[in-house]
Amino acid sequence: MAIVGYEAIVIGIIVVVIFVWGPNKIPEIARGLGRARREFDEASKGITGGTITSPRVESVTPDPLVETAQRLGISTAGKTRQEISDEIVRTAQPKN
Repeated sequence: MAIVGYEAIVIGIIVVVIFVWGPNKIPEIARGLGRARREFDEASKGITGGTITSPRVESVTPDPLVETAQRLGISTAGKTRQEISDEIVRTAQPKN
């Protein structure tokens, strides 16, 4: 059973990492990657689970661009300000 293809590449990368950072630094890197993964998973759960609380409506200054889009019936969810602005312009243009 010979080492070929991806196995050789993975082993080569591991050897290079050990030479570059040393064997004492690898557990610290792994811990950091684990923490980053945990934070990412928690943030993903917060987005899909709806546990992220939005700021109080009274304390937020209304955005005229978003208000205009909502009055025109344009959905603003997941769009950048530029995309919202472009859609407002397209909606406001007369139809030929």
